[in-house]
Amino acid sequence: MSLLPFKDLPVHTPRRFVPVAGDLGDWEQIQPLFDGLERSIASAHTPEALEQWLLDWGELSAALDEESSKRYIAMTCHTDSPEAEKAYLELVENLDPKSKPRQFKLEQLYLEHPSREKLSSSRYEVFDRSVRNHVELYREENVALETEEAKLGQQYQKLSGSLTVQFRGEEKTLTQMGRFLEETERVLRQEAWSLVANRRLEMKDQFEDIFDQLIELRQRMARNAGFDNYRDYAFKLRGRFDYNSEDCYHFHEAIAHEVIPLLKQLQNQRRLQLSLDALRPWDLAVDPLNQPPLRPFERVETMVERTQNIFDQLDPIASDGFKTLRQLALLDLANRKGKAPGGYQCTLAESRLPFIFMNAVGVQRDVETMLHEAGHAFHALATRNENLYAYRSAPIEFCEVASMTMELLGNEHIESFYSSAEARRARRDHLEGVVEVFPWIATVDAFQHWIYTHPGHTRFERASAWDQLICRFGGEVDWSGLDAARSHLWHRQLHIFLHPFYYVEYGIAQLGALQIWSNFKQDSVSALRNYHDGLTLGGSRPLPELFRTAGCQFDFSTATVRPLVQLLRQELEALQ
Repeated sequence: MSLLPFKDLPVHTPRRFVPVAGDLGDWEQIQPLFDGLERSIASAHTPEALEQWLLDWGELSAALDEESSKRYIAMTCHTDSPEAEKAYLELVENLDPKSKPRQFKLEQLYLEHPSREKLSSSRYEVFDRSVRNHVELYREENVALETEEAKLGQQYQKLSGSLTVQFRGEEKTLTQMGRFLEETERVLRQEAWSLVANRRLEMKDQFEDIFDQLIELRQRMARNAGFDNYRDYAFKLRGRFDYNSEDCYHFHEAIAHEVIPLLKQLQNQRRLQLSLDALRPWDLAVDPLNQPPLRPFERVETMVERTQNIFDQLDPIASDGFKTLRQLALLDLANRKGKAPGGYQCTLAESRLPFIFMNAVGVQRDVETMLHEAGHAFHALATRNENLYAYRSAPIEFCEVASMTMELLGNEHIESFYSSAEARRARRDHLEGVVEVFPWIATVDAFQHWIYTHPGHTRFERASAWDQLICRFGGEVDWSGLDAARSHLWHRQLHIFLHPFYYVEYGIAQLGALQIWSNFKQDSVSALRNYHDGLTLGGSRPLPELFRTAGCQFDFSTATVRPLVQLLRQELEALQ
């Protein structure tokens, strides 16, 4: 597509099954490939033949996946482009609904095949478990509902990406307004915060309308699959084989008991340093000593060069990986009007290459996002030689270990962006952010548990549930007179709209990343080796084994949380 930020990409593995010149946006060309796979599995009489059939199936899946990714990338890079929107919706409305039943049929045929039991159990146990889970959950009537869900998600993206404010004579995106929250002039910060909050509130009914429709769709999907509520359905849909909803509640409790005291300590310290009677929402990003905000770069090209310098110092594998992204122009990093909010790494499944999207405006958070998404990219590059398509991606809980670890390790060389004194500030800001993100994760996750186990709730009840969670996990921030803004703060969290129950993974992964960082401080060579060994496994092993290979434990109980909070406390004190 012409709106893609990158050009033709090198071929990793020549196609064997999918025609090279085919149009993967044309169902008339895709359908015969599914027909061929359905016919050919009958002649796969040996384990070796069945394995080749799996590779052919994976080749088609990867090619379709990459077509989908390219359309999504174009749409999010240009939410104001009718061409990009049309191409994306064509896939969502026409191609996906036709391919999903065909994929399901192939999964059924594979599970029923007599040679499957002769395949290596250690090699295919994770794959088989996943396929079996998907077959158990699949309902043909849900395909149309998933299409509607994707279309509503696109509406949310388009609405969020369109929002701007007039600030002191200039039009600004809401992302661009974030940098003004770091300014030392409190009146300016309050003005910037209020403009953004009020702009979102102007659109609150539109956000709520979208979300009410999403809830209704998701509840119908769950009922169709035989579940009492969407929460339980979503846990199975996400393949959470190694933990359950009760474990999440225990994690919330661990955060409340272990992290919230440190959060309150940091907030009270900030309030005293700023000489304030109360800490308000616009006081959370400014330097507590009223130093000018950190400005790591002015131009995105500078950010890229300095990030490369970090990886050059840290690790040859990371250095080479980032050079690959630059050489192939697999980066779209600058914020602009009409671009969807947030940041992501999207793997181009057939090329086996990562693409990074973000909205950089020249703040410290941009550096953290760059390191984070680069970690995801390195994960994708580490699995390039895995030929089983399903294993080139890992469970989200471990994918986020890859990214969050890279934030922590990259910060060890943050002088690439700053002077020595500024680097200490940046490290402290980042670690404070780690402390702050745990309560936010608990808030978002607990909110989703409440939403989907309280069918038929009203918007008022939903806002009240959110307010209670902010009181539980928000610390010492004063929201007096800002009730409406606080009650609708969750509208900014795209995961709630687009990826239900995808958020607790960040907390689980942060615990893994902190453990690897702790290992790195003791033996950097061994820690990096284990980290890369874990990434190379992709999704070929269960979550506990992925964590163990990377040098950390898959555990999010108080026993794991407490010592890591103590580590954060010690590091923050050292950076005073």
